[in-house]
Amino acid sequence: MRLSSTASALIPLLRLIDAETAHALSLRALQLGLAGSAPEADDAALATAAFGLSFTNPLGLAAGFDKNAVAIVPLLRLGFGHVEAGTVTPRAQAGNPRPRLFRLPAQRAVINRMGFNNAGIEAFCGRLKKLAGRPGRIGANIGINKDNADPERDYPALVAALAPLADYIAINVSSPNTPGLRDLQGEAQLRGILTSILDRVPNPPPLLVKIAPDLSNDGLAAVVDTAMACGAAGLIISNSTIARPPDFNGKHATESGGLSGPPVFARSTDMLRMAYRRAGGRLTLIGCGGVSTGQDALAKIRAGASLVQLYTAFAYAGPALIPRLKRELLGALRAQGFASVADAVGTDAI
Repeated sequence: MRLSSTASALIPLLRLIDAETAHALSLRALQLGLAGSAPEADDAALATAAFGLSFTNPLGLAAGFDKNAVAIVPLLRLGFGHVEAGTVTPRAQAGNPRPRLFRLPAQRAVINRMGFNNAGIEAFCGRLKKLAGRPGRIGANIGINKDNADPERDYPALVAALAPLADYIAINVSSPNTPGLRDLQGEAQLRGILTSILDRVPNPPPLLVKIAPDLSNDGLAAVVDTAMACGAAGLIISNSTIARPPDFNGKHATESGGLSGPPVFARSTDMLRMAYRRAGGRLTLIGCGGVSTGQDALAKIRAGASLVQLYTAFAYAGPALIPRLKRELLGALRAQGFASVADAVGTDAI
């Protein structure tokens, strides 16, 4: 089966309705098998490895699209090398009031202030336990509830629940939509979280820390050092931003929340480069933020990313984006003289 013509026909129609309703309909279509599957196997040059795991290609779906792990296998069948589900919290929560998701078509960007709306860890794990025949890698993105949270209690409990079910776990301390969450990127707080996980969960899957693009350069250096010192396998760089470009305008441009898409690309890529240099090979990096072409993906890889994630471009373009990105990435690798993804990692950060 190839990518569904039904899915392609639905994309323009989904743009006519509000963003959150369109998102829910997209997930339902995936569950019903309406999106089809990748038209061809991945070229061997796209195969790569990260934190001891093999991936058929470096392209992954970032957290936020499938918060409740309801469509992981259909998403993997579209051709993603990995899908990161979540963010999931210990208890179910409704998130922030609607409207809370806004398209900015002129910039191909999105603003969200969802607030970790999800069904909770019990339902999330129940779905992961039922998965069969997964054609790629699965990550789980974890966070804390808005109320009655204790990071050094809650993150270890989430990791313990997910340890037998996920290929890696991403610790979200960077969403701008949960009050106080970004404070957990501080050296003492992050050290406490990572230490409490490793003290309470024997042999967890690879742990990655997802950070904000709004960190200062000194703040980034502190996160890199803390991650290395406290047993993290890597970093995801980066989440959405609370900053706004000087020329940012149009309908919804003044909405509060995290901005994602092309406006995040430059800063998140610069942060990748700095983190790669500082880590000196001791952390695996995932590049996320503004990727919409194969050339963008290769720029992230050359800045130090072993894997690349996207979300906003997928929300705009739909399933046809994935085979296009892989073709473009393969062409860009060959044009720039690289035999494989691994050969290109960090070549612009040296």
